[in-house]
Amino acid sequence: MSMKGRGPRAASVQQGARDAAPRWLARLAASAALIGAAWGLAGCSKVPDTIRIGVAQPLSGNLGALGQDLLNGATMAVDELNRAGFMVDGKRVTLEIVAQDDRADAAAGKAAAQQLVNDGVVAVIGHLNSGVSIEAAPIYGEKGIPQLAISTNPRFTQLNLPTTFRLVANDTLQAKAMGSFAATQLSHASYAVLDDGTPYGKGLADGAAQQLAAEKKQVTVRQSFDDRTKDFAATAAKLQAANVGVIVTTLNDFQVLALLEALKGIGHTRVSVLGGDTIKTTDMARADGLVDGLYATSPVLEAREFITGRQFLDKYTTQFKKPPAYGGHYTYDAMYVLSAAIKQAGSADPKAIAKALHAINGYAPVTGTMTWDAAGEQRYGAVGVYSLRGGRWEMRMRSDRW
Repeated sequence: MSMKGRGPRAASVQQGARDAAPRWLARLAASAALIGAAWGLAGCSKVPDTIRIGVAQPLSGNLGALGQDLLNGATMAVDELNRAGFMVDGKRVTLEIVAQDDRADAAAGKAAAQQLVNDGVVAVIGHLNSGVSIEAAPIYGEKGIPQLAISTNPRFTQLNLPTTFRLVANDTLQAKAMGSFAATQLSHASYAVLDDGTPYGKGLADGAAQQLAAEKKQVTVRQSFDDRTKDFAATAAKLQAANVGVIVTTLNDFQVLALLEALKGIGHTRVSVLGGDTIKTTDMARADGLVDGLYATSPVLEAREFITGRQFLDKYTTQFKKPPAYGGHYTYDAMYVLSAAIKQAGSADPKAIAKALHAINGYAPVTGTMTWDAAGEQRYGAVGVYSLRGGRWEMRMRSDRW
């Protein structure tokens, strides 16, 4: 066969190869552009590298131990989540606690709330005191920042803000528990109801007094103080004169200790004292044996009452070198549920996180679950009654109905 005869066909093949090359290169360039665009989108994720969570609690003063415990619980959860490699929308994110001391004071709490807003937090675990939570709530609400509070005054969720979330049962249920237990289990002819003058204390005491009246019990002494009063000499004399046998109180632990010392000083110790959750502290062990009985109601159930509570207590004690003082397991759980809401929202936008919290049935490692109704009330909150025995608070009963 002649080479001359093959010449035109060979030339045609070579030309075709040259024509195909630009098309192949174009397809390769297009693919590279798509890959580059995908990487670019990933690199421009709206989820920041660090998400800041505010914790606002009383970190100094008379309630400093309780507030520090609540901060510790949130801190422990954040440490665990970060070690596990917390991810949002496919991106590794660091959670950061930003703490503020609200000093158990409404004005200081509002200042702390504004500072947290300025610091760019996406949610806040706070506050302990109802009066502080109620005053701070509109500041968070204005920016759509969810506020997860252990405060129990019903007014907190009656503000009609989509950002308020309560971690425990409210005072409506706790007041019923106080009045019912005092009437049926501590029956006496003469009762006293004493409060600390705060929105939490007065509201709870008023509810307990109403329940006592419904149970046909006579309240012979009804008195309000401020939340810093420590001189109870005159009150002790009044209780003795009225032959009070049961004291229902929402005073703080240090105040009840001072009251019991005053009663001891005049020899009026054949009484039972039923307090709110602010006396269910380790400091109250100093009063064991001073009176016939010391009891406390609390929507903050003990960590050891839950199946996984022992694991939490062991980890807490290892990290902080002391046992919890109050409700650190609730803020620990709240941080885990909050982290799940952030994941579900796929965003660090506070409003998206608040919306996710309203919809979530959140896994809580200690207490089991946290879920809220439309107003932000905890759906499965219960109130327990405890008695102080041998320097330790022991469960007597608990209910979510009373």
